[in-house]
Amino acid sequence: MGEQYEQYGGDHQDFRGGKFNGSFTAKAEYHQHGPAPTALDALPPKAAGFTGRSDQLGELIDAFDPDGIGEAPGAVLVAAVSGLGGIGKTALAVEAAHAACDKGWFPGGVLFVNLHGYDDDHVTAEQALETLLRGLGTPPEHIPNGVDARAALYRSVLVARERELGAVLVLADNASSADQVRPLHPGGVRHRLLATSRSKLPQLGARLLALGELSPGEAYDLLDRALRIAAPGDARVVDEAEAAAELALLCGHLPLALQIAAALLVLDRGKPVAELVAELAESGDRLLHLDDGERSVRAAFDLSYGRLTAEQARLLRLLALTPGPEVTAEVVAVLDGADAAPLRVLDALARAHLVERGSGRGRWRLHDLVRVFGVGVVKGDVGLWEEGEAARWRVLEFYHRWADAADDRLRWLPGMPEPERFVDRAGALAWFDGERAGLVAAVQWAREERYAATAVRLSQCLAEYLDWRRLFDDLITVCVAAREAAHDAGDRVGEAIAWTSLGGALRKAGRAEEAVGAHTRARDLYQAAGVHHSEAFAWNNLGIALEETGRAGEAVGAHTRARGLFQAAGDRRREAIAWNNLGGALRKAGRAGEAVDAHTRARDLLQTVGDRHSEAGAWNNLGTALGQAGRGTEAVEAYEKALEGYLEFEDWYATGRTLSNLAFAHEDAARLAEARTHYLQSADAYTRANAPAEAAQARTRAEAITP
Repeated sequence: MGEQYEQYGGDHQDFRGGKFNGSFTAKAEYHQHGPAPTALDALPPKAAGFTGRSDQLGELIDAFDPDGIGEAPGAVLVAAVSGLGGIGKTALAVEAAHAACDKGWFPGGVLFVNLHGYDDDHVTAEQALETLLRGLGTPPEHIPNGVDARAALYRSVLVARERELGAVLVLADNASSADQVRPLHPGGVRHRLLATSRSKLPQLGARLLALGELSPGEAYDLLDRALRIAAPGDARVVDEAEAAAELALLCGHLPLALQIAAALLVLDRGKPVAELVAELAESGDRLLHLDDGERSVRAAFDLSYGRLTAEQARLLRLLALTPGPEVTAEVVAVLDGADAAPLRVLDALARAHLVERGSGRGRWRLHDLVRVFGVGVVKGDVGLWEEGEAARWRVLEFYHRWADAADDRLRWLPGMPEPERFVDRAGALAWFDGERAGLVAAVQWAREERYAATAVRLSQCLAEYLDWRRLFDDLITVCVAAREAAHDAGDRVGEAIAWTSLGGALRKAGRAEEAVGAHTRARDLYQAAGVHHSEAFAWNNLGIALEETGRAGEAVGAHTRARGLFQAAGDRRREAIAWNNLGGALRKAGRAGEAVDAHTRARDLLQTVGDRHSEAGAWNNLGTALGQAGRGTEAVEAYEKALEGYLEFEDWYATGRTLSNLAFAHEDAARLAEARTHYLQSADAYTRANAPAEAAQARTRAEAITP
């Protein structure tokens, strides 16, 4: 007859002790003791401390409604809850089942069977049907062999049960395939079947409910409840709210990991939450700590990993090594060493909830702890580690090659050779936007010696883009990584380049004093290396930072030095930029007439070299100098010229700044309606540029005007 899986009363335990000794004598003795027992009150108890999942819980309860078929669109005969191991599928299913029973929807009882779908000796559908038939009180000698015969009897018994007592709920936990679940379909229109699985089961024709990680708030509540169940006065989570939030994040907001973390705190009631956070954060393997002796996140993931094909397991390991929180299909192909992403394999991993779809079509991500698991698998095997390093190298080279090409397009000016890979700025910016997180993360590989040189070059390719998009936190991150790598390698010029980019990012992030230090360091390194052209850049940038700290006189000297070096090098474009910046310092020093001359000289040189974007900057600055010199009409004309150039490049931040300048000029001339209009336009441009503070300031100035 095969193995027996008996369940009695509410214990819902599986007895799996080998073959059933089904002799005639044994059967006779069974009947002598009365009718076969039933297990129709087998629903497991609710999970202690269950929290969150209100939307999913509501959806399952709607699906259970026995009166809903044909009336309520939410009701179905079969529902399947799927998700990553440890995500809380069983807890949700049991919670929903209890709620449905409390409503009196299943007077016929509840059957529970654990299908052990991810164990080596998982329960077959035929074995599960025997468990369910016994639970329904069917004598063993009346249970036929064969899945079809047992399924037919099972449905017949349920029909009789419905006539006598009412609908039955069947909960099939931990299935690994539709084949395990399909024969358990109860038939009729009032019974319900609920399955849980780590895999999506689209073949069932069921209502599919995929669970994701908890929200930060739900994770916080789970930790607090778990500690208070053990000791009602344990307020460590509330007292250390910030550390608790960090603990939840390190647990990936995964219920199993959170429960284990809570158990570790319960075991040591004198342990601060922050101490456990430090242990997890500093550990080279977080999963090593997420083990309370009975439960283990790694063990849960091992079960899922063990069921993968070799092809699926390889791709999962490689995905764990990618930089950034998610990757595009293009990067997946590079990882795989193929011409195209293995979509069939990705779909299989997604069905198993080991890979998730990312923020857009064609993007993929791993849960944080799955990534940690995958990295651990790779590190534990020399062959897998070598395979992973080769894949990482392919990704880094791919990123550098394409970022270099996109950067060439962003820096392109008329008269320069046309970049090969991107036909326009929009295409280059779109590529950068799509890959930004991965690019920034890949630069962090500069801390590893074998990747350092390429990662530093990658950082240099990102500077223009990150500055253009005003992503200064990212720019600071990549500059710091590049600076450290160049310093460790003894590359003083590379270190100076990184200091230069870092100084610009610090200044634009409002940290001007730090920027002065960074540009001074870059200048000194360039001087020591005898790279005078680059030294001119450092003087120029130092002048801008000095000006922002209120040291206008020193700024004039720095820009004058930069202008002289560029002139000596014959670099007319950068000489023009130095003239432009010198004009700004002169204005701050109260020398408006000299500033007008400097900005005019800059504008003329930039027109000559064809740098339309920088020319717009010269026009804007000229307008400010003209206004300061009392030449308001000319200032308005200069600002309007600047707007033409900035709009051509869709430089929304500079557009917002120039519109504010133009509004101020109109306001100064008592043209209040025009001033208000331009302030509002400025706010819109700043909003598009991701500059909310500047946008709010422009709106405030507009509201303050009464035409």
